[in-house]
Amino acid sequence: MKFWRRATGALKDQRSILLASLSRLSGYRNPDLEAAIIKATNHNDSYVDYGNVQRVFAWIRASPVSMKPLIRALSSRMEKTRSWVVALKGLMLMHGVFCCKTPAVLRIGRLPFDLSNFSDGHSKSGKMWGFNAFVRSYYAFLDQRSALLYEQRKQTEDPMVQELLKLQNWQILLDLLLRIKPRNSNMRENLILEAMDCVIVEIFDVYSKICNGIAKILLGIYSAGKLEARMALKVLQKAMTQGEDLALYFEFCRDFGVFNAMEVPKVTHIPEEDIRILNV
Repeated sequence: MKFWRRATGALKDQRSILLASLSRLSGYRNPDLEAAIIKATNHNDSYVDYGNVQRVFAWIRASPVSMKPLIRALSSRMEKTRSWVVALKGLMLMHGVFCCKTPAVLRIGRLPFDLSNFSDGHSKSGKMWGFNAFVRSYYAFLDQRSALLYEQRKQTEDPMVQELLKLQNWQILLDLLLRIKPRNSNMRENLILEAMDCVIVEIFDVYSKICNGIAKILLGIYSAGKLEARMALKVLQKAMTQGEDLALYFEFCRDFGVFNAMEVPKVTHIPEEDIRILNV
């Protein structure tokens, strides 16, 4: 059954590549880029085509005008697919695009496709609920991350209030990241483990931003007003809870076999003394 599913998927990929090659180069279409996206999000669940993944990233870094064709092609593929493999590879590709850190990424806003109700249509639904939940959770994080990147371009609040709002937003993202995890024993697939490695790296990036932001806030909190103090207290209380959640999450990931979770340093907890200072 798996052989035939892969064979059918490969035929679909080849057909999509052929159709892409027939399109004309324009401001919204790039046949070569579309072909690379299809290959990077192919139906094969046994590997990720990192060669074409890197080709996509190179296009984005070299030419900001490539963002529109990329968004168009990837959105079209995501909206049509009923394969958890294609959907997850598409989300991993989009995640990598965000990491390219080009100005064009900041202008995307909410993701132009919707996988919040994704459901795999190629296997029995009883076996796929964990994969469906994984795709939906990953999508929810990326959609919120993209929206926050867009909104942060135009923030004009007081510097400390703005920093506290950023911290609250990072904490929202961390909560969404912690919801991305395999929830069924049949999910020990290479692709799931590779996606989890990406999630672990993102978690530590977000958590380090939170810890660094809190340290910065505490240096200036004594000269802050009551509004800032209340906001800071909520941020610190949330950080303590998230520190505990992170420890449990990494323990789960290590037991599941996520490679990057084997090497992560010990989670830094927010000292209770910092909480008491703001409660005074």
